[in-house]
Parts: sequence; structure tokens; C-alpha cells
Amino acid sequence: MKVQPVILCGGSGTRLWPLSRYQYPKQLLSLHGDNSMLQATALRLTSQLEWNGVEILAPIVVTNEEYRFVSAEQLRQAGAEAQALILEPFGRNTAPALTVAALHARAQSEDPVLIVMPADHVIVDLEAFRDAVRTGATHAQDGAFVTFGITPTHAHTGFGYIRVASANTGEPVALRAFVEKPDEATAKRYLAGRDYLWNSGIFMMKASAWLAEIERRRPAIAKACEAACSRGESERDFLRLNRDEFEACPSDSIDYAVMEGLGAAGDGAGPPGIVIPLDAGWSDIGAWSALWDVSGKDGGGNVVRGDAHLVDTRNSLVYGGDRLVACVGLEDAVIVDTPDALLVAHRSQMEKVKDVVTWLKAEKRTEAETHRKVYRPWGWYDSIDSGPRFQVKRIVVTPGASLSLQMHHHRAEHWVVVTGTAQVTRGEEVFILSENQSTYIPLGVKHRLQNPGKVPLEMIEIQSGLYLGEDDIVRFEDTYGRH
Repeated sequence: MKVQPVILCGGSGTRLWPLSRYQYPKQLLSLHGDNSMLQATALRLTSQLEWNGVEILAPIVVTNEEYRFVSAEQLRQAGAEAQALILEPFGRNTAPALTVAALHARAQSEDPVLIVMPADHVIVDLEAFRDAVRTGATHAQDGAFVTFGITPTHAHTGFGYIRVASANTGEPVALRAFVEKPDEATAKRYLAGRDYLWNSGIFMMKASAWLAEIERRRPAIAKACEAACSRGESERDFLRLNRDEFEACPSDSIDYAVMEGLGAAGDGAGPPGIVIPLDAGWSDIGAWSALWDVSGKDGGGNVVRGDAHLVDTRNSLVYGGDRLVACVGLEDAVIVDTPDALLVAHRSQMEKVKDVVTWLKAEKRTEAETHRKVYRPWGWYDSIDSGPRFQVKRIVVTPGASLSLQMHHHRAEHWVVVTGTAQVTRGEEVFILSENQSTYIPLGVKHRLQNPGKVPLEMIEIQSGLYLGEDDIVRFEDTYGRH
């Protein structure tokens, strides 16, 4: 039996602002442990696992085109490189994402069992999770659609629920129905009963079984995904879906499109639905309060990351950055400090963080979209200072990497090498700069920066001009296929 991990790496995680933002969302962050959430998800099931009669394939990652290079690099660093990264030009929810992954999986392998995992979950007990997956693989191989239910620990109103025959046996049980996020009174009733579990959002089924059900229940999704894949473009390990065909695809979730029709409350058609109880320290890190729930705490019930000092503070989460955060006399607080934004909130009000993001977008503020530190395929830059007609950036280029050959209409640039070696193209000139050397790029001149060395190139860039926006870039050549 072949098991194909499928990692759904979409979403923007607005309730985890200011750390999670559109251009660098929560699945790329190290929120729980040293690995990013994407890396941790990929490492839960790897080809190094020795399961009798079961082959774990390299993961298929479905992500937004915006995150392709940073996702690939994170997986490479974790030693869990993807079989393919399927790039969505825009989000269409989880059902289309799974459909394009199933199409690719069936083309690459003989109808494997898919294990579908969102990239933004925390699972503490890996052995318990893997045991549940082994059980699920057997049922999926026999044709069932499998999902995993989490035993509720409290009356949570932010999760969907699954109704089953009985949740107390610990054994696989028949799926009865999926239930929407409840109000508090209903959640308390679910908690008191024996037949409701939290919906983990993790699924298993054969690739052919999913494709057959999505074609039967949502033929428009099946048709659009087939066309988007067949007319897509392959580049390195990336499969870029055809933009026009994918734009025509309806947006729908795995639950709504297929799973809700399988239980006793569904239409009674299609394969059986099986729920496997999962007790593995699972959490959907959807808000800062959820991160507080699953993290280790000090004697005062506080979760602290970064440089922080707490005095008479209890049951709070303090997520510091590069500067000291001092807290005095606080209780049930959330404080998240980043270089360009600070969040201070009560732990019970975390759902309202998305209202801040909505306001930022309405005001067209960059803090909703980007961090001060921005990752690029060639490395990253940090906008360390700015003012009228000038901007200062710290730029780091990875060994062997190259920025595009480009030109600016509105700004000139001064480059100063701090460490490493830079190969500079300026007009018709090509020359080398070493530490403490500098050059000037006049407005309107084609130029390129490359790192020919074996250590990271670090430099300071001083921009000057009337307009310093990132959209003032005209690219002539680019190693990474950007327009």
C-alpha cells in the first residue's frame, strides 16, 4: 500500500496578526517548537518511517503561488522535500486543492491512499497520530472515506463537530453527520454527550475514490480542476495551475463538497464514512488563545517567547521580538511584538483580531500584507529605515542566488557590502565587490546583484528618489520566472 501525504498550505491566518500576514502566513511561522508549522506537518509522515507493507511517499504540497519558494526552501531545510508543489493562482478552498492533488497523485503513482493534512495544526503525540493513520489507511484502502475526530476537552465554539455512534470506545466508528460551529449552549451539550467529536480537518481516502465522488457531487469542480492541471505548466518541482481554468472553479470545502453527504444524515450514496478518534495533543492554531492552550507555561500560567520580563503577571501570552518586553500586573493578556506592529489584547477577545486586519486593509496599510522583513526566492530584505525620498534596506542573498536583471524609473540605489562577495551588473559593466566596498546604481540603469560565493552576501542598500514602492521594478530576466 502507498500512502501519499497531501499538505494544504493555504490561508492567511488573520487572527494571528501581527505575526501572521498575507505574504508570510502562519503555516510558515515557528509558532510551536523550532520548526515552522509547514515543516512540522511534513515531518509527521516521512519516507523514513518503517511500516510493514506501507510506503510513505514524498508529500504533495498545495499552496498559493506567492509562497512557492519559501515553502520549497523550508521543506528542503527540514529534509522533507516535496514530490511536487502545486501552485494555486488564488484560493478556491480545500475541495479544489484536494482535487488537483488527487489528479497529480494518481498520475504519479498507482492510486495511492491520500492523507490530507492542513499545514497549520499542532500534534504533540506523533506516535499516537501515526497509529491512527495506520488504522485509517486500512479502512481507506478498502474504499472508506476516513476522518479523525478529537475528543472535546471543553465547550469550544470555534471548531466544527462530528456526530458519531459513540465516541467513548476509542475504536473507529461510523460517521453520522458533520455539525457547524455551535453556540456556547450547544457546545456544552455536545461536551456532555458521548456522540460528538471535534472535526480535525484531516482526511484519508484513495485518490480514485475522491475523484469519483467529487465528479459525482461537484462536477463543476472536477471539470475545472482537470482543465487547470492539464493546461498547467511544470517548472522544476512546481506545477503551476492554469489561471483561467482555475478561476472558473467553484470554491468549496472538503466537508461541504463530499464528506457531509456520506454520513447517516447525508444522501446515503457513495462510500462509507469512518471516524477514527484521535488523542494526540491536536490543536488548530487559529488564534493566539489556542497557542496559549497548547504551549508550556511557567508557574504563573504564562507562555513567553523572546526577550521578556514579567512581574505579577498571570495566564498571559507574551511573544517578544528583538527588544525587551516588560509586563507588570497583567492577567489573561496577549502581547505580540514585531518590528512594525504591537498587539495588546485580552485573551478572551482573540476572535476580534481579524477586525484589526479588516481595518488595516480598508486603510490600505502595509501592516496587513507584509512584514518589515520580506522573504524572496534569493534570500530576504529588511526595511530598517525610511523617510521622505529615502529608504534603507538590509539585504541578504543566499550563496549562488541572483536577483533579477531589473531597472527602476523613480529611484537610484547605493550598495555597500557588509559581508560576502557581490557580483554586480550595472549597464554593460560586470564587476566584483568585497567587504566594505560600494557602488552606485543610477536611476534608469539596468542592474543585477548576484552572490557567487559560498557564504551569504549581506549588504546595505540606500534608495533615493521620488517614489520607492516595490512596484517600481521592471524585470528583464529572472531566474525564478517572476514577471
